[in-house]
Amino acid sequence: MDIDALRSFLAFAETGSFTRAAKQINRTQSAFSAQMRKLEAELSVNLFEKSGRNLVLSEAGLALRTHAEQLVAMHNHALKQVKRYEGKRPLRLGCPEDYNDIILPQVIRVLSQADPTCSIQVFSEPSITLRAWLDEGKIDAAILTRPPDSEEGHWLASDQGVWIAGKTFTFDDTQPVPLALFQSDCKYHAAAINGLTKRGTPYRLLACCNTASAQRALVREGMAIGAMGRLSVTDDLNILDNMPALPAVDIVLVCGVQPHPLLDQTSIEHLTQRTANETERN
Repeated sequence: MDIDALRSFLAFAETGSFTRAAKQINRTQSAFSAQMRKLEAELSVNLFEKSGRNLVLSEAGLALRTHAEQLVAMHNHALKQVKRYEGKRPLRLGCPEDYNDIILPQVIRVLSQADPTCSIQVFSEPSITLRAWLDEGKIDAAILTRPPDSEEGHWLASDQGVWIAGKTFTFDDTQPVPLALFQSDCKYHAAAINGLTKRGTPYRLLACCNTASAQRALVREGMAIGAMGRLSVTDDLNILDNMPALPAVDIVLVCGVQPHPLLDQTSIEHLTQRTANETERN
């Protein structure tokens, strides 16, 4: 059954008149009558009958009315749900892996609450890669570590660098300290090397990692100590005291050249405030 025909049928059920029903749905009376005849032919029943000078619903028409109301209501609901996605495109969001555990869920939670129909594609890559992708238009926004003395992006949180070790790690004074660090473009990498050098502490660079999970795995196994942001440290690691100071960094949201509808100015202000509050609680 055609949904428009059912809408027209319900217009008659509400008005009790072909003339008024036709006006209500902006059709001519002849077009309305033809539509009702076609509906009756499709169902092989008479939907209308004479009652004196008036036309009323037949027994079959009364039975159809209940079903027609349900079908039209379901159709309207389906249209409303689907129309919410009209013109929408996924938000392509970059996030370094070391921010996946704490910062990323907070950002996505706020975006989802602001627009439950949003679809987000997450790309976990180092900040240097994500900046290149922003410039190339491959992603719409990225969660990044802000360079020092920069006003880049919208501030989300600050993170303090810490030294980490496995639960059973012990220092061997007869051997250089084994290190598992991020790649050399990371602030913690340079600060860790400089700090140990200034102290005169011998070290051996065991591995340079481009993900937090790789660094944590090596440290967890007691193969090395590492340096990363406190937000990326998991409960199965120890934070070391009496080590060279490591810098604090700012974590920011940087938008691409072509703004995504999910990230207008109002949304960004709400996002940064909510993320900052959630980070403080954690």
